[in-house]
Amino acid sequence: MFDNKQCEAFLAVAEYGSFEQAARALCLTASAISLRVQALEKKFGQVLIVRGKPLILTTTGQALLIHLQHLRLQEQNLLQTLSLHSAPHSFIAVTLGVNADSLAIWLLPYLHSFLKKEKILLSIKLDDQTETHELLFSGVVNACISVEAKAMKGCESLYLGEMTYRMMAHPDFIAQYFPKEMHREAFRIAPAVIFNQKDHLHDTVLTRHFGLIQGSYPCHFIPSSHDFAQMIHMGLAYGLLPEWQIQQLSSDLVDLMPEYPVKVPLYWHCWKQQPDYLHRMTQHLLTMSKAILNS
Repeated sequence: MFDNKQCEAFLAVAEYGSFEQAARALCLTASAISLRVQALEKKFGQVLIVRGKPLILTTTGQALLIHLQHLRLQEQNLLQTLSLHSAPHSFIAVTLGVNADSLAIWLLPYLHSFLKKEKILLSIKLDDQTETHELLFSGVVNACISVEAKAMKGCESLYLGEMTYRMMAHPDFIAQYFPKEMHREAFRIAPAVIFNQKDHLHDTVLTRHFGLIQGSYPCHFIPSSHDFAQMIHMGLAYGLLPEWQIQQLSSDLVDLMPEYPVKVPLYWHCWKQQPDYLHRMTQHLLTMSKAILNS
């Protein structure tokens, strides 16, 4: 059996990234935290954390971190399920891994009635749709929206539908950078807007159609769905926008590549064994997502 205090110390160090921050979080000294981690390492018979700046988890340390995060999530689910019986009017906390466009466009409008009815307190972990899957794997979230079709062991992957993106620009931007036609050299000098360094959707389109990789053309990085769209609307850049967002913005934006819409499939990943309220959320989301996602 693991020692709870030792595991708590290890988990804090792994998640905060330092012994000092872990000590402050647990109201202990850094030396006390270090001693507890060393005792845990002695029990395992191997190093769990490579000391340095930054701290690095060994393979065993990473496996233990994931195990402890899963245990914490299961305990939270159990406590919330039990609290529903003892205090039926209390709120339930649910953590979801979501990509920014889903959050900005469709998730909350189609979850809001369920959240009110079930008294759910939502905690959102934002990440690229290619990365949210890892949040579920590591035990950080209860469920996630991802482009990954394959389910992890113990989980299920349920198809929600797809979001369609189009490469949009303002007419003034087109007049400046694409006065005659869309060609490779024009895309080499025209500034693009990309969500963040994890977002490879734009790069995939330019590589496929023009042989341009990220780094061979100028780009802004704007990690906000609203401000991302505003960059395009103000004529500062061109970029991929969801069709729904285009309709909300302005009719004067122009599709640079109308023959090449980008379709991104989305899947809901959740554990097969989950509390009833998460099962109901899954069913609600599957039904409501069809109203805006192309299924």
